[in-house]
Amino acid sequence: MADHDHCRTVAVCGHEAGYGEALHGLVGPDVLVVTGGRGLIRALARLRRSGERACVVPMTLGRDPELVADTARTLRALPSAQAYGTLLAEPFGTDRHLIAWLRAAANRVPETSALLVTAPTGGLFEDAELYRIARLVRGHAAHRLVEVAFTGGDPDPAEGVRRCGLLGAAEVALLTAGFAPVEPPDVPRVTAVSAGPTVSRAALARVLAERVADAGQRWSAHGDDGIAGGLTAADDHGHNHTHPPGEGHDHHHSHHHAHLPGADHGHSHGHHHSHPPGGEHGHIHLPGEGPHDHDHERPHVPSAAHVIRSTA
Repeated sequence: MADHDHCRTVAVCGHEAGYGEALHGLVGPDVLVVTGGRGLIRALARLRRSGERACVVPMTLGRDPELVADTARTLRALPSAQAYGTLLAEPFGTDRHLIAWLRAAANRVPETSALLVTAPTGGLFEDAELYRIARLVRGHAAHRLVEVAFTGGDPDPAEGVRRCGLLGAAEVALLTAGFAPVEPPDVPRVTAVSAGPTVSRAALARVLAERVADAGQRWSAHGDDGIAGGLTAADDHGHNHTHPPGEGHDHHHSHHHAHLPGADHGHSHGHHHSHPPGGEHGHIHLPGEGPHDHDHERPHVPSAAHVIRSTA
């Protein structure tokens, strides 16, 4: 990794991390927690003055690809003297990672409890994505009832718990699809509890370290700072130019397999596919999990663009 052996980790935060608030107490003092845009520019300027190099990690769990693209655009717009030596790592997580983490959290909750998947509200498409993720969690969990709620959005966690109660749940466990657990609301006749952090402090540190290490290896091997790749992260996000069936223009979509730390990140495919049990890719491992110590029931998780195109 040469001169990037001692890169300073810069965690760029959007709505999933409460614009940095959710990471307080979860990361060590060696990690700079910033917002995008000017916050990132100021942090890089401080590091440059102190002679430190930076590796920037977009802190998304898969619902905010725009954060990755915005971060890449910010880095690309910097004068070359300011941007020199700065690496853009792969995002902290993807929707596949988030589904796996939420499934693991659901497995720690009694089957008689309802699940309420919560996350900080984003935009229309970010919030719609959470419903898709929750449905995939429900499809591979033993819990009969899985609902969705948004902190700062509609429905909020209190309304989500009330809905679960109206549907017959006496106990509701809150699973967070963000970085910080949600405080269980006080709702009459329903017991609400938190399932705890979806990503533990130890897992957070491990994933960050591996993202930085991967970025350094990519730079050493290929001279790739990651910025060009980050610019395309949100190309299929938002569907703001959706056309009616049979109209419009064709787009080329490239879908990448997501792997948790320790897996090979170096390949992509022009189409989205899954493998049957025993196949090479159709699953991911939680941090610290071995290649065979896992549940072999592996879902095919289509991208949001694929879902929209398939239903058009």
